[in-house]
Amino acid sequence: MAYDRNNIFARIIRGEIPAHKVHEDAHTLAFMDVMPQSDGHTLVVPKWEAENLFDLPPESLAATILATQRVARAVKKSFDAPGLMIAQLNGRGAGQSVFHIHFHIVPRYEGIDLRFHAREMADPKLLAEHAARIRAALD
Repeated sequence: MAYDRNNIFARIIRGEIPAHKVHEDAHTLAFMDVMPQSDGHTLVVPKWEAENLFDLPPESLAATILATQRVARAVKKSFDAPGLMIAQLNGRGAGQSVFHIHFHIVPRYEGIDLRFHAREMADPKLLAEHAARIRAALD
């Protein structure tokens, strides 16, 4: 499949669609997932046009995983999460639904199940609050 420059994440990176941004640098962007599986569910995407892990040049992958680690620390701290799930899906068969490589950072708590993904939109005000908490933890 050829990379679709009009996928939702590419449009967020270009500023055509708003997002609750958490972190941005020259190579990556992190923002709140609008259909979170857990409060604090954050996405990290490279600005490089790549559909999946295999399309991403090593230097862009390195920048993306470093940003994922940095944002994950802030998510863990700001949501007092005892654990985090870091997920990255490649291809429709693996459950990838947006074909721009991205990493999910999902806070996990013992005894609390994840919400279903891609079923229910979160309240934008709540997402804005969550993004502010994570940004504060990044500083």
